[in-house]
Amino acid sequence: MAQTPMQSLARQLRMGKESEELLRQALTHKSYLGEVSDAVSNERLEFLGDAVLGLIVSEHLFNKFGEKQEGELAKAKAVAVSEAILADAAKKMNLGPALLLSTGEEASGGRSRPSILADAFEAVVAAVYLAQGLEGAKRLIIKALQPILDDIEREEHHRNYKSILQEISQDLYKKAPRYFVVAESGFDHDKTFVVEVRLDGRPLGRGTGKSKKQAEQAAAYEALRSPEFERSREVKRL
Repeated sequence: MAQTPMQSLARQLRMGKESEELLRQALTHKSYLGEVSDAVSNERLEFLGDAVLGLIVSEHLFNKFGEKQEGELAKAKAVAVSEAILADAAKKMNLGPALLLSTGEEASGGRSRPSILADAFEAVVAAVYLAQGLEGAKRLIIKALQPILDDIEREEHHRNYKSILQEISQDLYKKAPRYFVVAESGFDHDKTFVVEVRLDGRPLGRGTGKSKKQAEQAAAYEALRSPEFERSREVKRL
C-alpha cells in the first residue's frame, strides 16, 4: 500500500507511531480548523520551532565564524531563517503535500505559499525537537539549511536579499519588484552604481555598490527594512 505524504514525511524524519499526533499538529494549518472540529493548529509549535531554529542557527554561526562581529552574524542569521529560505527547505522536504489545509486554502494555492510552508517548517522543527530532543532538531535544521549555510561560509549569502524580496512581493502582492540604475559615477574601471528597486512604479529602496549586482542587493535589503513589507513575518529579523 502506498504511503500518504504524511507517512512519507514521518519516515524521512524518523518519527514513529508515538509521534504521529505531534507531526499531524505540526502540519495543520489554522484554516483546517474550520473543517475538522477537534483539529489543533500548528501555531503553538511554530512558536517553539522559531526559538529552536534561532538557537541552532545562532550556535552554528557562532562556532563557525569566530572572526565575525555580532552585526555580521545577525545579518547572516536573518538570511538563513528568512521566509524564502525556510519555504525552500520545506519544498525540498516535500512538506507541501502533507499539509492539512481547508478546501479554500488549498484551492488558492496554499500548499505552495511561502508563508504557510515556512511556518510549517518551523512547526515540524518543534515536533522533531519534542520527539527527539535538541540533537534531533539540530540534525534536521543543519541538513535542511545546508545550502544557505554553505553560501554564508563562501560569503555569497547576500545574494538572497533579492530572492527574499521577490518571495515576499509575490506572496503579498502577486508581483515581482524591478530594479533600475538611477545613477553611476567614476571611471570605467572603478564605477559606483546607484540602483532603485520599485514595485508598480513605487520606489521601495535604494542601494549603492561597485557593481550593479551589489547595488541591487543593497537596494533589496533597504526595501526589506521599509514599512512596505512590515506585514512580512521575517522582516523583524533583518
